[in-house]
Amino acid sequence: MKHMGMEQSMPIYEYQCTQCGKTFEHLTRTASEPAPQCPKCGAKRPRKLVSAFNANAAGASTGSSCPTGSCCTTGTCGLP
Repeated sequence: MKHMGMEQSMPIYEYQCTQCGKTFEHLTRTASEPAPQCPKCGAKRPRKLVSAFNANAAGASTGSSCPTGSCCTTGTCGLP
């Protein structure tokens, strides 16, 4: 879906089941959509988690913190 020359995407939220502890993601189509059921145990009303995200505009500089422009959790870029 496009709006004013910008592509809009549906957000993906992370949840954690309050019954079995499973962490899972859910693609949300509308803001009023109810929370999903746990895919493992079927429990309702999972807890929404705060998620980290990565946004990089096309043509933007990656900055000096990571020469590869991505998360350095694997240590391949030489940064901690």
